Amino acid sequence: MSENHTSTTPVTGPAPVPAPARARREPMFPEGPAPDPAGSHHERRIRSFQPRRSRVTTGQGEALRRLWPTWGLDIDGLSRLDLGELFGDPELPVVLEIGFGMGEATAQMAAADPGTGILACDVHTPGQGNLLNLAEQKGLNNVRVANGDAIILLREMLAPDALAGLRVYFPDPWPKKRHHKRRLIQPEFLALAATRLAPGAVLHCATDWEPYAEQMLEVLSASPDFENTQPDGGYAPRPDFRPLTRFEGQGLDKGHVVHDLLFRRRTA
Repeated sequence: MSENHTSTTPVTGPAPVPAPARARREPMFPEGPAPDPAGSHHERRIRSFQPRRSRVTTGQGEALRRLWPTWGLDIDGLSRLDLGELFGDPELPVVLEIGFGMGEATAQMAAADPGTGILACDVHTPGQGNLLNLAEQKGLNNVRVANGDAIILLREMLAPDALAGLRVYFPDPWPKKRHHKRRLIQPEFLALAATRLAPGAVLHCATDWEPYAEQMLEVLSASPDFENTQPDGGYAPRPDFRPLTRFEGQGLDKGHVVHDLLFRRRTA
């Protein structure tokens, strides 16, 4: 009998006892990332990200259990974040990375530049565990992992001029026209990000979705808070510090064109 076949034969003996509903709702990692850290503390808005559900491996789960209390933080929006305290060095410049996938590129950048802290923000639990695992394996003390909505992190938890840079690599392009309002790189986001970036700090975006790249260039060029680092006002070549990721390689194999945009927060 196949496992999907439904038998009509009466079952004798005691009926199985279902698991308590409370147990099913208990978090997989009690000391790890919360399912909805901001809860109802802040108003709901159109989300620019879509949570992805996938299986957490044994190694990722073990990293979450052991390392989250030290290297992880939930974006609850309830308190101001002291980046110097978080990284254990008040002089360390900190870059915020929004959306890091499985964390391979983040770990490479952290290893190549130990003098810069990377606050990596995402909502993908397996990726959070994988990045923590990579950070431990490579001895990276300059990586911290934030769980939750980056908008709340910027708006509620970071001080003005706190960031030395901002990276948004391959955000969800929301290709359908009715979903374009969900794209992260919008005028409102840029206005908020500018208040948290130090003067002269660089916002670095990358995408392989041509229409989104065009929108990014348009809204960034129109922003009064940013100026293009490229003299011709166009896209930038991929800088050496941004690794070629597996995701990017797959896109290039399919003929996708990757666009980098590097805009600097104006100093006046």
